[in-house]
Amino acid sequence: MWRDDALLLDMLNAATEAVSFAAEVDQPQFRASRLHQHAVIRCLTVIGEAASKVSREFRNQHPEIEWQDIVGMRHRLVHNYGAIKLDVVWGAVHT
Repeated sequence: MWRDDALLLDMLNAATEAVSFAAEVDQPQFRASRLHQHAVIRCLTVIGEAASKVSREFRNQHPEIEWQDIVGMRHRLVHNYGAIKLDVVWGAVHT
């Protein structure tokens, strides 16, 4: 489905950007840089938002992808923004 292709491309582009932003700094620098934090968090929210819109059919065809975890992270980043754990964000970009 073309819409899934577009959403998957959005996810790939955002993931590529997040990895690129995080590669510019080490973990202590990331913790100190609001700029890098915001850039990576924005990318993760785009990934989660796009994942939530991928068709159920496609998600069912790819159970190896942790769709609920991806979308859940987006929800935590957006709705619980005051309690974001930067080590979790860092880990998400590096695993």
